[in-house]
Amino acid sequence: MATSYKPHLQYSDYHDLTEQIRFQSTDGKIWFAEQRMLLMQVSAMATFRRELVNTLGIERAKGFFLRMGYQSGLKDAELARKLRPHNNELDIFLVGPQLHSLKGMVKVKPIQIDLDHQKGHFYGELEWVDSFEVEICQTELGLMHEPACWSLLGYACAYSSSFMRREIIYREVSCRGCGDERCLIVGKPAEEWDDAEHFKSYFKEDPIIEELYDLQSRLSSLQNDLDQQEGQYYGIGQSGAYKKVCKTIDKAAKGKVSVLLLGETGVGKEVIARSVHQRSERADKPFVAVNCAAIPPDLIEAELFGVEKGAYTGAHQARAGRFERANGGTIFLDEVIELPPRAQATLLRVLQEGELERVGDSHTRKIDVRVIAATNESLADAVEKGRFRADLYYRLNVFPVQIPPLRERQEDIPLLAEHFLRKSHHAYQKRTLGLSDKALELCLNYHWPGNIRELENVIERGVILTDSNESISQDALFAVSPEIIETSCDDRLNDFGTIVHGSDIATGGDWVSQILTSGVSLEEVENSLMRRAMDDAGQNVSEAARRLGLTRPALAYRLKKSGILEASEQH
Repeated sequence: MATSYKPHLQYSDYHDLTEQIRFQSTDGKIWFAEQRMLLMQVSAMATFRRELVNTLGIERAKGFFLRMGYQSGLKDAELARKLRPHNNELDIFLVGPQLHSLKGMVKVKPIQIDLDHQKGHFYGELEWVDSFEVEICQTELGLMHEPACWSLLGYACAYSSSFMRREIIYREVSCRGCGDERCLIVGKPAEEWDDAEHFKSYFKEDPIIEELYDLQSRLSSLQNDLDQQEGQYYGIGQSGAYKKVCKTIDKAAKGKVSVLLLGETGVGKEVIARSVHQRSERADKPFVAVNCAAIPPDLIEAELFGVEKGAYTGAHQARAGRFERANGGTIFLDEVIELPPRAQATLLRVLQEGELERVGDSHTRKIDVRVIAATNESLADAVEKGRFRADLYYRLNVFPVQIPPLRERQEDIPLLAEHFLRKSHHAYQKRTLGLSDKALELCLNYHWPGNIRELENVIERGVILTDSNESISQDALFAVSPEIIETSCDDRLNDFGTIVHGSDIATGGDWVSQILTSGVSLEEVENSLMRRAMDDAGQNVSEAARRLGLTRPALAYRLKKSGILEASEQH
């Protein structure tokens, strides 16, 4: 349906936008819906812009700020329909200009807006009043030779393109930053601009940046090669706890010593085991992983050590076991605590003598295999309970390493999340905008009982439920909202622009207690609310009723009954 902006129309009420603002003061965070925001002095941005222009030149700096604004516009376009799902198209579209004003970037005065989603038609003409980028030019750079509102322009292009689901380009046809009387922008589909291709080049990464990325990629590749040689590559992680584990394991990697990896389920024991193998002198030999808990107890010996033809019913041919397949290399025994007693005895002999016998065979075979075992339970407790052989425990426990759970290495969560995002994007052939700031905040505060494996599953779910070019919200991550430790209460703006402290909101029951203990009657409370609502609404009964959640007749009746207004004043 086609809609058009009329100059006499006013913006919708800002209330639905301002109520999205939350101040998490004690944590140093400000939120707008699920986006983390910043309050920053314009003077600081002015200094940054000046230094960027001096360092990169005007053209490259312009591209940088256009792309920065573009990312902000994408986020706000995604948010617009969520905030006003039942409004008309024009009201929804005007969320962008309203947010530009609300964020203190510029006052936007729409002159003409024509849009038709079905036909793909769009034309927008808007005036920018008191642009922060013009102020920057006046204070730091002086008059420019061309329009100066770069990030605002990038925002408008991204917002309208995402809203219309087709490429919309705005041009600043006049700008106070270069001496014009006012800042005026015009937006229309890209194909309607003669210089569209040149303008779109600003939104591509700068050649210098591409060159740096290429060099960075080569350096990263070389670093990975060095890491494998020097033993510093053990998966993804930069936290102190994880680096300490990697440094510990690195000391054992080159030798032949058995390694016992301890840690909760899902912490990445197999990833570390593979890294130990890659770091060792056996890196060009087989790495065989076995989940002992996944093999039936009556078959575990045959699977691990091999079987001869006719050893038991169903053994129609001789077959090498996992240890023989790993000969010369490394075998990883996950959930080693699940091995039955006979298999434990055979494993002990393999470790002590370096030889084994297949099930149903009397021939001894020499093997050279390094064993890396893992468990999420205590082997020492299992020994005390008679569930695990003490002599085998001592052979495996030569070099034990405790791998920290994910909740103890929170710094690694963003890195891991980004890794799993790339993996899921490739698997499902889509590209989201990644986790919203609020979703990432949730991930950082969640205790992750399933550790890295759970994080991977949660990210995959989020990608599945989120459309391309949209941010993954916290609701998309978990089927049921997880329990997290709240660090603080959010402060928010009320209708008068005053901050209401989160502690006052969270302890909403306190004001009820105060009223009950103060001896104030219900009638006095009701009359006070009505008087306040009428004062705030300028004595407009309909507006006061809306604020109180009542119909106009219901409020009029109460006003008459209380004597706040005479009957003649109500009509």
